This record gives sequence, C-alpha cells and structure tokens, in this order.
Amino acid sequence: MKVLDIALKDMLRSFRSFFAIIFMFIVPLLVTGMFYFMFGNIADEGEFSLPRTKVIVANMDEGGPKFQVNPKNIPGGKDADTMGELIVNIMESDDMAEFIELSFAPNPEAARDAVDAQDAQVAIVIPRDFSKEFMDVYGEAKIEFYQDPTLQIGPEVIRSIMNRFMDGMSGVKIAIQVFLEDAEPESQMLTGQVVQQYLEVSLAESDDVEDELLDVRPPASLQGTQAEDSQNMLLSIITPIMGGMMIFYAYFTGASTAQSILREEEERTLPRLFTTPTSQATILSGKLLAVFLTVTVQVIVLLFAANLIFQINWGTTPSVFLLCIGLVLSASSFGICLNSFLRDTKQAGVMYGGVLTVTGMLGMISIFAINSPAASRLGDTVSLLVPQGWAVRALMDSMNGEPLSSLLVTTLILLIWSAAFFSIGVWRFNRRYE
Repeated sequence: MKVLDIALKDMLRSFRSFFAIIFMFIVPLLVTGMFYFMFGNIADEGEFSLPRTKVIVANMDEGGPKFQVNPKNIPGGKDADTMGELIVNIMESDDMAEFIELSFAPNPEAARDAVDAQDAQVAIVIPRDFSKEFMDVYGEAKIEFYQDPTLQIGPEVIRSIMNRFMDGMSGVKIAIQVFLEDAEPESQMLTGQVVQQYLEVSLAESDDVEDELLDVRPPASLQGTQAEDSQNMLLSIITPIMGGMMIFYAYFTGASTAQSILREEEERTLPRLFTTPTSQATILSGKLLAVFLTVTVQVIVLLFAANLIFQINWGTTPSVFLLCIGLVLSASSFGICLNSFLRDTKQAGVMYGGVLTVTGMLGMISIFAINSPAASRLGDTVSLLVPQGWAVRALMDSMNGEPLSSLLVTTLILLIWSAAFFSIGVWRFNRRYE
C-alpha cells in the first residue's frame, strides 16, 4: 500500500522533529499544569470557608392544638409549644450555628426591612396561623422566605435546610390525607381526631419521626469531604483549559503537518516523486492521510495523558469517540485547506500566527467566559463562527454528560466543516500540480 507507506514516512518525519513534539504534546500539558499549580492551593487548603448567613426571624405563630417536643437529636434544642418555636429552636441549635447568624424581628415588615437594608441576608416570616394550619390535616402551613436577590450560596443553604424540614413534616400529612380520602364518611371525623392526637404524640415521643422530620444536616452539596470538594473545584477549572489547549494545538498540528507538501515542493522532492510510476493522486492521498493520522495520535495521547496526570474525566466512551472524530477530521482538513492557499513555507508562519491564533481564540471564548453567564452566552454564539468553536462545544457536551443526540448534532456539523475544507484543499492542490 503506497498510500500508507507515504503516510507513515511523513508521520515519522513529524515525530522526529523536536519542536513538533513540544507543540503537539508538551505545551498543552505544560499550560494546563501551570494552571493546576496556580490553583492547587484550593486542594491543599481544603474546603473553602462558607460565611455564616445572617437570618432574621419574625415568629408570629400564635399556636394551635398544644404539643411539646424536645428535639433530642438536635444538640442545644429546646422544648417547643408551637410549630413556630420548633423551627426557631432548630435554627438556634448547635448544628446550625456554623451556618446561621440568627436575629429576631418583632413583625414581618421589620424582618423584610432588615433584608432590604442589607442588615440581614434572609428573612423568615412564620405566620400567625402556622401551627393551626399544620395541625389541620387539610390545612396549608406555609412560611415566607425573603432573601437578598444579589446573594446565592448562603440563602440557598438556608432554603435547602428549611425545605428538608418542611418536606419531612408535610410527608406525614400527605399520608394521612390519602388515608382519609379512602376512609368511610362516618369514620372520617373520628379519624381526624385520632390524627390530631397522633401528630402531637408522635412529635413529642417518637424517635423515628424526629429522626426523619428534624433532620437538620446541611444540604448534600455541602456534605462531601473537604478533599472531594476541593478536588472537584480544581478539576472544574483545569478541565476546560486542558480541553481548550488540546483543540487549539490539534489545529496547529493539522496545519503544520500539511505543510510538508509545501516543504517537499521547495526541496524539489515532490516534483521528483511525480515523475515516478506512483500516481499523483496516490502521493497526495498519502500525504493527506499523514495529516489525519498525526492529529489522531496527538489527540489520543493528550486524552490519556490528561486523564492520567490530572484525573480529568472526558465523558462516556461513545461521547469521547464522537468528540475525537469531529476534532481530528476538522483539524486535519482545516490544515489542508489553509496550506492549499499558501505559495511557500515563508507564508506559513504569518498565516499560522494570524489565522490559527485568531480562529483558535475565537473558538475558546466560551471557555474563557465560563464563569460569566452573559459573556458565556455571547461567547457561545461568536465561537460557532469557526470550527474550533464547534469542537469546544462537542468537548463541553461530552464532559457535562449531555445526551448523545446533542453530541451527534455537533459532530455532524464538524463533519460538514471538514468536508468543505477537505474538498477545497484537495481541489486546489490537484489544480496546483496538474
């Protein structure tokens, strides 16, 4: 197979070049490694410190059917005579001390004003009929959650804790409602009285109910170990960077490998090859195949190296496979097309430094703006003007576990780019050497 022989010869020539090895493998890993060590203190120092959220409570609950509960599984918990007091006691408990800085307001208006004045971050208003509505099987017990709209993390933690408590308490009522709907009409009144007693007694005496309903653990997102949280944060920073570097330099490799056609033309080895019995189509096919194989080796090595060195998870095997196909074909065909417009290797430096750098940076806008939603949306649109942008989208879809159908669409568009670039490049080279 002369085509394969020519391709392997060009591949060996590329991999014997010290500078080619540096740009194909060392530079992408080195840039990622620099960011890894720059942000490595995140993993070394452990979990970031979450400041306590300032919560102000207006407990207006006037009570209902009396019950008394001592939340034994809450260190520092106190007896409560109303549901409002029970919620306040939970927030005053030792378990909540690291999350909440608690204060009280005499009325709902004062609580909301404190948030508006930024004296508090969250206001919790417990209405006057909260206990009464809760003890009514068909009642709707609600509390008002009022937060500073400019804040996210602290209020979300408090909201999650309150939702867990309210969901647990309402779970009992839902089960009772289902039972009452199926009960005989003449027994529903008696059943309702029994339910009221059950709610009062179970809250006061049942450890199982307390364990379920008074679970005041922080949200699951805050329960991971410090090492896990820090490592995840570090990976969320360096993974897009490594992916962007891989795409950026894959296009450089495609262009520099395709440059061998121009180089051999200048060295007069290409015209001599055309005088041999080997057809011109076979010679060009072998050289073009070398471009695809070289970029394939680069991408596969970088994927495995990044996974081994930085523990980067690129996604599922089918997703990574589609990503590789789209990236390799688009980067290779782009390099072929670009070189077909060059007269000699002297123009290559200017074209590579200009075209590849500009299109590469445009394609990675969404990576640079990943932490800015507005800029990220703009970047997603602008980056899709160049093939590198579609490669970045395929990368992010794979890493984020997007459906395979979404990745298939992105890969198909990359293949369309590839077909256009390849057709133009082959057409121009054929005309050039006719």
